[in-house]
Amino acid sequence: MILVTGVNGLIGSAVIREFARQQYPVRALVRNRAKAQALETLPGVEVVEGDMLRPETLGRALDGVDRVLLISSPDQQMVETQCTLIDAAKRAGVRHIVKLSGVTTSLDSPFLFSRMHAEIAHHLEHSGLAWTQLRPSQFMTEYLREVPTIVAERAFFLPFEDAKLTPVDLEDIAKAAFALLTTPGHEGKTYMISGPEALSMIEIAEQISLAIGEAVRYVNIAPEERKRAQLAAGIPAYVVDALDVQSRLRREGNGEEVVHPETHIALGIRPTTFAEFARRHAADFRGESGHFEGV
Repeated sequence: MILVTGVNGLIGSAVIREFARQQYPVRALVRNRAKAQALETLPGVEVVEGDMLRPETLGRALDGVDRVLLISSPDQQMVETQCTLIDAAKRAGVRHIVKLSGVTTSLDSPFLFSRMHAEIAHHLEHSGLAWTQLRPSQFMTEYLREVPTIVAERAFFLPFEDAKLTPVDLEDIAKAAFALLTTPGHEGKTYMISGPEALSMIEIAEQISLAIGEAVRYVNIAPEERKRAQLAAGIPAYVVDALDVQSRLRREGNGEEVVHPETHIALGIRPTTFAEFARRHAADFRGESGHFEGV
């Protein structure tokens, strides 16, 4: 049995959909079953309630589980949450944990969430369990957060200057996670996964423009302007500060501009281009879908 945590998030839900598509049974851990009704309709998916911070609630979720895909919300309790799950999994007899983090994961990173992921990875690698690290680059879905201004002004506003990034499709990450969880030989390995090309924000705008048939501009803004907008939108101050640091690192070149094709190649996954992603989400970028995925 395989358990996936964090299934109400973008990656976790994409992984569960991939298991259903492959007709492979999987167990999904949720804190609130009412929020996972869509997952329960998928074939082969068993939804179980439990709280990763409360080991006493995890008995049913971990019963008979051999492998776990470890994902949780990027919040102030992420280290405690994931380390608690690792310890509970070990006690329950789980053999192997695949942890999802990011390409910039490092204990000495100025970026809060990179450091937190590194702390968890260190705990996992010293837990006595078999482990695998899956480290994706920026998600393509992050650009769906820009839909409101793309619809209203045919522009999106970010403080990235001329930095290049290598956004990766969630579906590619889900396929990679499925392969790592269902095939042998991945213990003790780290898999970096990115999109197939490094793109500037101007090039991202061009791809969105082609997808929707209307010109979309990238407008570089000052970091302080973005911080003010995020705080006004109700994003917690610690998250705003962390994203500000991440933006600075991206402007300076922090490794996110490096294309990592090796995981796609090793696992036999055809990489999705941003152009393909933009065409697939053209209705979202036009504001026609009624929802903004990734917000």
